[in-house]
Amino acid sequence: MTSIQFAEATVRVPLPGRGAREILAPTTLTLTERRVAVIGANGSGKSTLARLVNGLVRPSSGRVTVDGHDVVREGAAVRRMVGFCFTDPAAQLVMPTCVEDIELSLRRTVKGAAARRERALSVLAAHGLADHAHDSVHSLSGGQRQLVALAGVLALEPTIVVADEPTTLLDRANTRRIGDLLFALDQQLVLVTHDLDLAARCDRVLVVDDARVVADGSPAESIGHYTALVDA
Repeated sequence: MTSIQFAEATVRVPLPGRGAREILAPTTLTLTERRVAVIGANGSGKSTLARLVNGLVRPSSGRVTVDGHDVVREGAAVRRMVGFCFTDPAAQLVMPTCVEDIELSLRRTVKGAAARRERALSVLAAHGLADHAHDSVHSLSGGQRQLVALAGVLALEPTIVVADEPTTLLDRANTRRIGDLLFALDQQLVLVTHDLDLAARCDRVLVVDDARVVADGSPAESIGHYTALVDA
């Protein structure tokens, strides 16, 4: 697996006239497991931690590297390696139809309109979406939209997939469908989730509370720590 390293990585946001607020305290981690979950309450800092992996958020101090590539100084290389899936697929689906959206993802890696169309159709078919290729993305169900968004990420063949609460807006059936897809991937997975059943399927679970990683261990250990926090 690829090594994701945090070295005293800290994120602060400025407060007008009041200095800065720390939304991720200095964090040092090395993530090499195939499946890593990040759990915690809303606003705890877990999404900030995940977004550092591909440079969507930059560290205010410290360093984050992916396979030795610095997310700040070598951002383009890191973004080629790390695919990011958002909670709301509307943040990713910007073209009118499904096939056009996948084509947009492929614009830098597949040259020629015909080749891009062929590859995009192949990607959709691989995810059971061939019949929706020319449908408006707005006509799809929530689960289908999330599947198209994830397909667009996977079309670029990243080595790491970061999924930020990808099932939060979905019903139980679609949560299972997206979860099964994520856990079937060959890629390394960093999964931010409130779904403890999904977290339990991972190899390692981080618990983030009040901008700090407060537990880091096996699913049973970390989920136990988190439930104790919630129940306290």
